[in-house]
Amino acid sequence: WLKCNSRSIPPLEGAGSCTRALPRPGGGGETPARRGQHQSSEAMGVAKWLAAVVGLVAATGEQFQSELATHQHTRMRSSMSVRLHRAKRRSGMSHRARSRHAAKSAHASEYYGRVAIGSPPQTFLVVFDTGSGNLLIPSKQCDDEACQSHQRYDSALSVTARQIAFANAPDTVVGPDGTRDVVTITFGTGEVSGVFVKDNICVGDICTNADFVAATDESDEPFSLVPFDGIMGLALPQMSEGKSFNIFNCMVRDGVLKQNLFSVFFGAEENEESEITFGEIKKDRMASALTYADVDVEGYWQVKMDDIAIANQRQSMCGDSCKVAVDTGTSLLAGPSTIISALITKLNVKSDCSNFNTLPQLGFILGEHILNLEASDYVDKGDDGCALGLMTLDIPPPKGPLFIFGDPFLRKFYTVYDAKGPNGKPRVGFALAKHTKPKAAAGGFLQQPAMIVSAASSGKVH
Repeated sequence: WLKCNSRSIPPLEGAGSCTRALPRPGGGGETPARRGQHQSSEAMGVAKWLAAVVGLVAATGEQFQSELATHQHTRMRSSMSVRLHRAKRRSGMSHRARSRHAAKSAHASEYYGRVAIGSPPQTFLVVFDTGSGNLLIPSKQCDDEACQSHQRYDSALSVTARQIAFANAPDTVVGPDGTRDVVTITFGTGEVSGVFVKDNICVGDICTNADFVAATDESDEPFSLVPFDGIMGLALPQMSEGKSFNIFNCMVRDGVLKQNLFSVFFGAEENEESEITFGEIKKDRMASALTYADVDVEGYWQVKMDDIAIANQRQSMCGDSCKVAVDTGTSLLAGPSTIISALITKLNVKSDCSNFNTLPQLGFILGEHILNLEASDYVDKGDDGCALGLMTLDIPPPKGPLFIFGDPFLRKFYTVYDAKGPNGKPRVGFALAKHTKPKAAAGGFLQQPAMIVSAASSGKVH
């Protein structure tokens, strides 16, 4: 994440904040002249008009906040599932950096769903991304092709919108001089610049009031190619511009979730439903019990990995431990180049696919359990042959080296992102995902081998 220095820019046309258009008390305009102890009737008229407008704005703002609080009270402790659309990613389409091989992968997909912003609501399609921390939506002020080809947020149409000046003062509206922060965010081959807005944000019936980035500039590549409008970052608050920019944190703050967690299910096939659920664990999506790992370093949903296993045998690749980020916005599995190179040698995936049916399970040891993938999960098999579907990604310290558990892992395992476990730490839960057969009768489920096993030498199924 790269943040530009604050700079003064002209106020946005049609900004949805009445307060911003008013002179600052005690400045920003001529003060009515005093004539002895009396003001002219014209000056008094202006003063009364200004006082009335300020009172109206304040009362209106209080009314909207009261309405939101009432809405939250009536919706207290609810849960909501959002259906996710799945689109195969075209080359160069992703909002994340990746290798040339990764962009061609048969595993590469985008999962995105609908959110609403403002009053009345404006709807957008967003990637629910546990690997980033902010909600980013193209704004009406963005004239780039990448913005114009998508839905754009118009603050002038929302009576609850407020233009925010600075990320470190998330309730301070832009003043008459237009001074405000401008943030620039890089996404691999592209970048986005934008300003800060506060408004009501709803995922289904679950609503909160939060800050987000309204894009004023977007590079054509890759954003003009993607089927979604924006990105909803669901990483922990340390990855956001501030706590009030973290939508999940704001939901927890406002007490609108039945449980302070969200869960993700990715369909195994294109015609199988995918969903993200806020406030609830969907047991009907699970084919095993949940096993949890505490978040090690807050920011990403990052957990410790003790080792990598092949055919349930430890490979001593991690030293003391490896670090893993569980990332719903990445299409592949990724890891440090030294370990990926070692796996390429050990697994020895034949380019002609001649050993595909005899390849072993590839497992990741988290705590007391091994989470296994089959060859169909970690090998890219296509008309041009087979290749190991793990990309190299060298993230420097202190955030790296780091493994990324992306879509192939998330299709195999149902994941739960819990804001606070029993010990007070955030944690991630893993269960084998229960997938329906693409052409099975209602209620039919795929029979799968044991994919979560004990890390103890007995190899007992969990």
